Amino acid sequence: MPKNKHNQIIIDNLIKNLKKRHMEGHFFNDKKELLTYLDDELKNGEVIASGGSVTLKELGVIDYIKDRNDLEYLDRNNGKNREEVLDIMRQAFNSDSYFLSTNAITRDGVLVNIDGNGNRLSALIFGPKKVYVICGTNKICDDVDSAYQRVKNIASPPNCIRLEKKTPCATTGKCENCLSPDCICNQVVFTRNSRDEGRIKVLIVDGEWGY
Repeated sequence: MPKNKHNQIIIDNLIKNLKKRHMEGHFFNDKKELLTYLDDELKNGEVIASGGSVTLKELGVIDYIKDRNDLEYLDRNNGKNREEVLDIMRQAFNSDSYFLSTNAITRDGVLVNIDGNGNRLSALIFGPKKVYVICGTNKICDDVDSAYQRVKNIASPPNCIRLEKKTPCATTGKCENCLSPDCICNQVVFTRNSRDEGRIKVLIVDGEWGY
């Protein structure tokens, strides 16, 4: 089918462009293939952490990590108060592997993300030994401009609704460039290259996953 061939061309070129940016790219047809890949990747005794992500939950990644008795998962949901949660977030910088999704990725391999606390993107930038960025093909955009628009108007509003944030976008459905105390768009990060070869691994799963 021409459409399937076209999609494969996009994926193949994206993986080549990620390699140019010193990031690894891998494509999976479904979540079963993804979790099988993680069987080999994650080693006994590793300390694992993650950012908040609907994509990771939908793909079963968080449950998979928790179910592996040979891994130590730094689960911020175990924090009894905000100080404990923040402490777990800080511990994540010393983790062996960090998991997150990306709000968008361009065809030429640039990751585009917005964050509220900044812990997720801080870990992407520096700290954990390995970073796994997992996303669906729905996150692929033509360029940085369209990726940024996707983040603001497709990813962020439903996230604010999910998190019950009192932001304008939760009411209007589109970014209002707010400075609300509940704003989840406090940091904007464009990851165009990885200084450490292969530290960032981008795992792309066919289909629509997350926001």
